[in-house]
Amino acid sequence: MLVFGTLHFVLTFRLLSQYFGWKKTGAYKELLYDPNKNTGILAMYTSLAMTFNVFIGVIRFFVPALSTNFQALMLPALLVWAILWLVTMYTEIKLLKISFERDFDINKISFGWLLQPFALGMVTVAGTGIAAMAKQPDIAHTAAFMSVVSGSMGLFLLFVKLITIFKSHFNMKGVPERQFLPSFLIVVPITTLYAITAFRLGHYFEHQFGYHFDAFFILTIMIPFAFQTWYLGFGMAMLKNYFKKDFFKKEYYITLWAFICPFVGYSVLGSFFYKLYMPNMVVQTVILISLGLAITFFVFVAYRFLKYEYGTEKKLATV
Repeated sequence: MLVFGTLHFVLTFRLLSQYFGWKKTGAYKELLYDPNKNTGILAMYTSLAMTFNVFIGVIRFFVPALSTNFQALMLPALLVWAILWLVTMYTEIKLLKISFERDFDINKISFGWLLQPFALGMVTVAGTGIAAMAKQPDIAHTAAFMSVVSGSMGLFLLFVKLITIFKSHFNMKGVPERQFLPSFLIVVPITTLYAITAFRLGHYFEHQFGYHFDAFFILTIMIPFAFQTWYLGFGMAMLKNYFKKDFFKKEYYITLWAFICPFVGYSVLGSFFYKLYMPNMVVQTVILISLGLAITFFVFVAYRFLKYEYGTEKKLATV
């Protein structure tokens, strides 16, 4: 955990420095004002929001003093998260405004378009973590309300974009180009984020108002996990020919990383499902298989990426 946590922070600082340099170029402006592609900008916000989970996990495990005085971190965490929340909301609204003002071919959109609700979900789930864990009411209430604002926007965009994307795919002849296919599974981790968001909000209401949400917690986990189960099966069936013909080609494209999050998200929500509803060997086995697939995909894609970095792989442009 310490190794990967350190790696996360080192790469975050490195990539942020590269991002701010790239932001000054014409390529950034060209991407920003292209509604078919500009959601790619939001991958950075997703990663930054995940940093909160990495920090809490590493700090609480390796620094006992901070773990003992965990509540002292709540106000600084809220302030830092509020900055990320503001920047993310500003960027999301700007991208949404651009999509309304500029003409673009809606039939060319892909599941990468769902990076907007994905980023909002990741930022929101970090905020609900603060709301659920903070004992001071002002901190908890502020984090909860801000989380509901970003979470409601994310859910709205998820439903609108998902319907639009499916409509676009139904009108399409055949399947999209291979570099767009991995993003088909992005719905799974997004579902995990909003399920955990609702779960943490339930804990916030319990801690701050004394409500009891036992049945709510079970439904909040069971329904999204059931949805993920059939959707993941459907997605893998859709990608069957892709795995046979294209997956092992010697080329690299960014959307290959999209194979990792779905299985991580499925195993995470499956762990909640196992603990709250069905603690048996079948569910545990499914969780372990999902984790195994996530690790396998990570090793494979990381190997491809390193080969691309050293110039031995072909890269395809993707959204």
